[in-house]
Amino acid sequence: MRLKVLGSAAGGGFPQWNCNHRLSRAVRNGEEGFKSRTQSSLAVSADDACWILLNASPDIREQIAATAELQPQSNGPLRASPIGAIILTNADVDHIAGLLSLRERHPFAIYATARVLDVIAANSIFNVLDEALVVRRELALSVPTPITDWQGRPTSISVEAFAVPGKIALFLEDARKAGEGFGTREGDTIGLRIVQEGHGSSALYVPGCAAIDADLKERIAASDCLLFDGTVYIDDEMRQAGVGEKTGARMGHLHIAGPGGSMAQLAGVAPERRIYVHINNTNPILDEYSPETAAVRAHGWEIGYDGMEIAL
Repeated sequence: MRLKVLGSAAGGGFPQWNCNHRLSRAVRNGEEGFKSRTQSSLAVSADDACWILLNASPDIREQIAATAELQPQSNGPLRASPIGAIILTNADVDHIAGLLSLRERHPFAIYATARVLDVIAANSIFNVLDEALVVRRELALSVPTPITDWQGRPTSISVEAFAVPGKIALFLEDARKAGEGFGTREGDTIGLRIVQEGHGSSALYVPGCAAIDADLKERIAASDCLLFDGTVYIDDEMRQAGVGEKTGARMGHLHIAGPGGSMAQLAGVAPERRIYVHINNTNPILDEYSPETAAVRAHGWEIGYDGMEIAL
């Protein structure tokens, strides 16, 4: 099974189009130690022929252009793609907007929880995806689901979706329910256990996570590779950077550093391959020479980047 990180940044990418923070300036200026990054997405395949995308980033066209495996074969039909299915982990704009770029009547399957499928069904702009070709399938929680293409042909990839602490998508927040997570319910945010059928290794993909509970910790301990929410290094990072008032917790993301951060909570639990993805443009781990990057690496973590490959 091959996994490719298509986009390793959080919403807005790196640099974000309107961000003049020192990290965004550094990557624009081509300074050493900085890589530009597109918005959050992962691709997985069991045979290098059919690929499954985990989330559809607004940068999906750029990501396909940078990834030969996702492009039509030179000797293939005039209209073709190796993308057979897309699995959505939530309804955030940076995870569903890319669907609109895949509207050229190419068949594929969309998998998501009932909550996320309802969001897509309620927004008529997604009708550009002809349901006769782009089938929508509900992803049940806590049961293995073999992923098939739009015609039901097997891909040899199976996923188990599981609820994780998170938050309803920003554009769906109900301010009247601020004390109740703005209307967040089970199914708004999920993680995925990914396996190739007939093989023992598994990867866990959790690009959005507000807290680590006992169930999640148990799942992480049983995995061979973890790709985990690395949005912010400290909870009030955006406030300290001077670019916004929202904390990581308010956005539904657990911070990395400190006694309550993911790095400490998963010490001795996470597998040997542990990778931070979904990294915000204010996060100092985007600077390869920063002390924060050194700290993350000293704890056995890798920092995801666009084009990163994992073989299991």
